[in-house]
Amino acid sequence: MSKCTANVAGQEYADFVYRHSSATLDELSRILDTDCISFVNESYVVYYVPLNEAMPLNIPNHSYESIPTLFGLMDTTSMEASGVLSTFRQPTLGSNGEGVLVGLIDTGIDYQNPLFRRPNGTTRILGLWDQTAEDGGFELPGNRPFLFPFLFGKEYLEEDINRALFHQDPLSIVPSVDTNGHGTFLAGIAAGGVSLSSDFIGAAPQCSLGIVKLKPAKQYLRDYYMIPDGADAYQSSDIMLAVTYLTLLARRHRMPLVICLGLGSNCGGHTGASPVGEVLNGLRSYLGVAAVCSAGNEVGLRHHCLGRVSTPPGGSRDFDEIELRVGDDEKGFMIELWADSPEIYTVGFVSPTGEIIQRIPLSLGSETVVNFSLESTSIVVSYATALGTQSSFLASLRFIDPIPGIWRIRVYPVIVFSGVYHMWLPIQGFISPDTYFLQADPYTTIVSPGNTDFPITVSTYNHMDSSLFIHSSRGYTRDGRVKPDLAAPGVDVYGPGISSVPGEYPMVRMTGSSVAAAHVAGAAANIYSRQYPAGSYPNIGGDLVKASLIRGAARNPNYTYPNQEWGYGTLDLYNSFLSLRQ
Repeated sequence: MSKCTANVAGQEYADFVYRHSSATLDELSRILDTDCISFVNESYVVYYVPLNEAMPLNIPNHSYESIPTLFGLMDTTSMEASGVLSTFRQPTLGSNGEGVLVGLIDTGIDYQNPLFRRPNGTTRILGLWDQTAEDGGFELPGNRPFLFPFLFGKEYLEEDINRALFHQDPLSIVPSVDTNGHGTFLAGIAAGGVSLSSDFIGAAPQCSLGIVKLKPAKQYLRDYYMIPDGADAYQSSDIMLAVTYLTLLARRHRMPLVICLGLGSNCGGHTGASPVGEVLNGLRSYLGVAAVCSAGNEVGLRHHCLGRVSTPPGGSRDFDEIELRVGDDEKGFMIELWADSPEIYTVGFVSPTGEIIQRIPLSLGSETVVNFSLESTSIVVSYATALGTQSSFLASLRFIDPIPGIWRIRVYPVIVFSGVYHMWLPIQGFISPDTYFLQADPYTTIVSPGNTDFPITVSTYNHMDSSLFIHSSRGYTRDGRVKPDLAAPGVDVYGPGISSVPGEYPMVRMTGSSVAAAHVAGAAANIYSRQYPAGSYPNIGGDLVKASLIRGAARNPNYTYPNQEWGYGTLDLYNSFLSLRQ
């Protein structure tokens, strides 16, 4: 058990991710010089140190993968289109999610909503880890240290929630609320029961639920990534721990698990080789565990650029030039340039006023601060070639107080073979809509962790007219793997909202790839439910669930599959069951 007694969720502590090799807690405490350590799995831990000891925060002082990246929410008669209702109408299939745990990592849940309760009024939520709860850690009497090995937040179990539901003041017993509504909506789509007006039902209405309410990203990380005020942002380190919590909850109840993750980030090389991606890929070794991720909503926002330099260098100039428009209200942002190893590039800049910054020399292990003489803008440049799980070259460019106008980024080859590189701006909501690449490319825009191999990655279409959602992110991954895997309804979808009036449960509409992912998560739960009735332990992994959904996907004869927009087709659960029978 950890000896940590600090409030590691507080703003005065910094969070870091560390990759280890089967080290013990005592060994890690000596290596990291802290007792505040949470194990994610056999390869990763999250550790916490006083913020004043961690600053300044940058890649040379720490490492790219140790600094938590920030994730945002993937949003701005779907069950019939998905083949879910057709499945319900076939009694012989007997599939409604019963005996399966659907785990959601999001903004929490309105646990009082009847959609998440059994007919007798008891909850279907087996565990709720509220990371925002102030009473947490090992000092909390109600926490079970070996089943809930986390240093912050509080866990509420099924009996706690039932006690709250039958109390005159439920929030005095379980004071966990979803103030955003995103998590409640996704839970409704994936696992909601029949609404009181009988005009709504979720994809797996009799499954059990595991919920993680993520805590908001700490301010020091928001400052580092220059996230606008008011934008919802969550830390990769907290998401990694959330995956661990849900797997422990499923083991505790000996149930198959489907994890639904409706968040995304443009940080990373878009190959899935990130700490969050590695944790999700690690689920492949567990029987009875599947994961579903959003593809993202990045097309049309011009946040991705595909560049190419001459190989060998030659011609009229020895660099490639990318034009970037910066909006009037932009306070700052980060650009990541990624290329395949062993290629190496350096960068230079031309400001909107014409000031030229020549190529910044390659200097590994340090950063260069570029100050402009005619503007207040600073650009911090860091190069990295050793990135742990990511065998790639990275140039990190932090624009601080950029003046508006057209900036030019010059990319110079140092060691090149293909000459191909990619740049990504932050996701929608983390940057001004008026800041974008002029030579944008709509492909390779699947957000992390949707570009990870193991999860089922879901793009978005409009089930009313069978058209692809205009902003649905497109594949493939930077290393050429097929993503997305499937498309599902995610445009103007009807589902549960939240209300400030006790006892009222409004229905709302939402659009985005996280909604599409929730459909597929419920469908995956139904496959486990059909194959393994309650009480039987599963012996198939998430890859076979993914294969079943792909085999049954509806495919338009006018398209070639797989493709970069639709993956292998659109979700059709009924046809997936038919393929299982065959």
